[in-house]
Amino acid sequence: MKIIKNSLEGIKVAAEILKDNGVVAFPTETVYGLGANACSKEAVTKVYTIKKRPSFNPLIIHVSSYEMAKEYGVFNDLAKKLTQKYWPGPLTIVVEKKKSDIVEAATASLETIALRCPSNIIALDLIRELNKPIAAPSANISGRLTCTNPEDVSGKLKSRIDALVDGGKSELGLESTVVDCSVETPCILRLGNITVEEINSSLGYKIVPNFQTESRVKSPGQLLKHYSPDAELYLNQNQPSAGDIFLSFGPHPKAIDGLTLSESRNLEEAAKNLFTFLHTLDRLSKARGGVPIKVASIPSNGVGAAINDRLQRAAEK
Repeated sequence: MKIIKNSLEGIKVAAEILKDNGVVAFPTETVYGLGANACSKEAVTKVYTIKKRPSFNPLIIHVSSYEMAKEYGVFNDLAKKLTQKYWPGPLTIVVEKKKSDIVEAATASLETIALRCPSNIIALDLIRELNKPIAAPSANISGRLTCTNPEDVSGKLKSRIDALVDGGKSELGLESTVVDCSVETPCILRLGNITVEEINSSLGYKIVPNFQTESRVKSPGQLLKHYSPDAELYLNQNQPSAGDIFLSFGPHPKAIDGLTLSESRNLEEAAKNLFTFLHTLDRLSKARGGVPIKVASIPSNGVGAAINDRLQRAAEK
């Protein structure tokens, strides 16, 4: 695996690898993505193979602008309104798919397509340099912990991918919010840093989450078991004991091994730290023979709802 520094020359090198049907991990403002040329069947197939991802689970297609997105999807009034408000940014829009050169495997042969325009400048520069949309699920093994920094990407995928663009730690730490605009009653398929309340406020009416796995998955993040460490997770554990590994929220208890997501109980800070800290504690658990990780209760207001969604799926047996 080639480590590529964040520079103009580095972006060109990464784009050349993508043009040659290679797979490149790169940063976005949400998490690290595992990128492939969305118009290359060979490259997209590699992503599914590397991640051990089921073929029915579509990939999010990353574009550099709304104008580029319109080449691949049909944007109704709701989709337009949301993109005007939140793009570039951590929002994925599911819309009706147009005929294009994006390969069928990237959208799991659905009639819909999940599109996102990231705000991370490295991601945008890479898409522009490639001059093609990039199919990019999170840079991890399917169902396992998401990676939000280059060290964790390297630790999990270095023998599997062609290159990694080092962009430091992701700004937000949770995957994008996903809104399905392709149906008569729009719904939220995955929670993220853009909250349900924010979306409803910007629209002026209420749409609701719909996390039920349909006969065909329309978006990443809908599978019941997801984001899982190797260690077992025990949620809503507020009284750890000596010998426990504890992921706290607020001041961390003395003499207890672990980390706090946010000493000041800031949910945005907790979201940013969630996956990085789970990786760290998972390594500690492994070193101690597989001790479970206990996790404190997290409030479900605001982005806390997205944090709890990730934790519940990660803890699923």
